[in-house]
Amino acid sequence: MKAAPRAGPRTLEDSRMKVTRRTGTWTLRDRLSDPVRQVPFELPAGTSAFTVRLAYDRSAGVLDLGCMGPSGFRGWSGGARSEYTITPTWATPGYLPGEPEAGLWHVMLGLYRIPPGGLPYRLRIIPHPSPPALPRHGRRGLRPPPPPPRAPAAVRRALPALGGLRWLAGDLHTHTVHSDGSLTVAELACLAADRGLDFLAVTDHNTVSHHAELPAAAAYAAITLIPGQEITTDLGHANAFGDLGWIDFRQPPGAWAAAVREGDGVMSVNHPVAADCAWRHPMIERPAVVETWHWSWLDRTWGAPLAWTGAWTPEPVMVGGSDYHRPEEGHPPGEPTTWILGGADPLEGLRAGTAAVSASPGGPLLLRHGDEFLVLDADGLILWGPETRRVIVGDRLVLPARPGPHRLETFRNEVVALCA
Repeated sequence: MKAAPRAGPRTLEDSRMKVTRRTGTWTLRDRLSDPVRQVPFELPAGTSAFTVRLAYDRSAGVLDLGCMGPSGFRGWSGGARSEYTITPTWATPGYLPGEPEAGLWHVMLGLYRIPPGGLPYRLRIIPHPSPPALPRHGRRGLRPPPPPPRAPAAVRRALPALGGLRWLAGDLHTHTVHSDGSLTVAELACLAADRGLDFLAVTDHNTVSHHAELPAAAAYAAITLIPGQEITTDLGHANAFGDLGWIDFRQPPGAWAAAVREGDGVMSVNHPVAADCAWRHPMIERPAVVETWHWSWLDRTWGAPLAWTGAWTPEPVMVGGSDYHRPEEGHPPGEPTTWILGGADPLEGLRAGTAAVSASPGGPLLLRHGDEFLVLDADGLILWGPETRRVIVGDRLVLPARPGPHRLETFRNEVVALCA
């Protein structure tokens, strides 16, 4: 008797539950009237997990992808992914795991780039009666780092303490696999620690799915990890630092600022003069923290970032951000480096406005150290300020501090350090 054929491997679509399909064409008029759309779908009772798949011509335009459940936000991956799965115990990076509630859900679609002729799209929502196994390619992004804690490769720069606080080196703008980065949270934390950084803000785009991984990764890499999210819109980006929950990027910036304030967080305006990511949102209540030094400020004789910062607020807190995404881009975490005078929580120092920026963890440094300026490794550079013009002589100099933002420049007017 001939043996029955062996069943093949179970796929995500091997389900007796009904697959929901949605098709359509987004137009430029759609984008201009509302750039983030919600496509509804019903999850039936008994659904243990579901997968959403988006298809469109990526050579013609860009659609961002996200998810809202009956109880609120469940994830966002922007244009970095074309599908996601949510189960009770795991989810695609960028999305929140948890029981899929029966009822009305929405696929969020951001109409980021729509050509004049329109952009056709297809959606499939696949419910699963039992949770699918974690895909092999997804395990790297979800596996927690192994114990015990490791020792960072770099020795951190020794700087004098002040009033029980010390200067902490860090980076306030980085990304992981939870948005459009290539490293896991643990991999990024180790890379930053090996660069000699004390803290790192993980600021994935429009999501907080990475927050759950921060404590274990911080303990493993021996670095402080700050929960963050980069609120990303067509008219500008802002970082929200702190354990704030998800901030709805579809709301106006005033609502972001209110949510950050209510959650005792800190908000910064990111790369305000960076091409199509420049800040163009009007705001009545303007955050004092500005990412004046973004990695893309390659020609630091160009004065626009400083001019914009000074016009934005009379007393800015200038910070830097590498906007790190992946190793091949060539600018690692800590280029530039933000220095904060603080204790266990760097955000306390950032709220107090005690911040400085250098090109790297070991670069020339200008610190407002109480009533004095501490100038390190800056021999031959020029100290500039509202009432200050001085050539620095020596590798360590203490000067009376003057009010207002100050900076160190080369004789060619290239900025090498900033101080609030």
